[in-house]
Amino acid sequence: MKVIVFGATGMVGEGVLHVALNSDHVQSVLVIGRRPCGVVHPKLMEIVHPNLYDINPISNQLHGYQACYFCLGVSSVGKQEAEYRHTTYDLTMHVASTLSSVNPDMTFCYISGEGTDSSEQGRLMWARVKGRTENDLLKLPFRAAFNFRPGFIKPIRGMKNTLALAKPLIVLYPLMKTLFPSHGCTLEDVGRSMLSVSMRPYPKRVLENNDIAMAARNIY
Repeated sequence: MKVIVFGATGMVGEGVLHVALNSDHVQSVLVIGRRPCGVVHPKLMEIVHPNLYDINPISNQLHGYQACYFCLGVSSVGKQEAEYRHTTYDLTMHVASTLSSVNPDMTFCYISGEGTDSSEQGRLMWARVKGRTENDLLKLPFRAAFNFRPGFIKPIRGMKNTLALAKPLIVLYPLMKTLFPSHGCTLEDVGRSMLSVSMRPYPKRVLENNDIAMAARNIY
């Protein structure tokens, strides 16, 4: 496959990029971001584009890709709903709408989060916004779209963009999985599950933690 990754300068995106670059199933990876990801690899190409709210100027460079792994995301802490909706819903939908018109045979994978509110009516602002984003992505004319809802994520050792709060999970992950078996996954599994659903059918369009692990096991 030829795949596109958004968000490679964040923890999840860097991990997904790492998995894709090291997979025999991936021929090449195009990273698109506001700043360079700092990774050098024979399979890697990169477009630095400061305004991701308008990727139409680079749309002629986006043809021929089979999958997009959209890992951009911001915290809702301190943000009003309109601001968070702009940085979450508006940005994601613009990118996805553009890609669906350029590559309708593409699989689009979106990193959402555990607790996302599919009803769009709940009490938590971030969960409503994520729910609307998930719902509207599934309406776009892609070959398939999948929403991934990881809880706590075990980082990949050695990655440079691992969040400080997540680093202890490298050691504590076995304990956390014992205490909360359905509320976490590894970053390797996130990447592998994205590759898996891009290559073969998966029965669910929303993947919770257990689905992420199951899809990751089905890659081979």
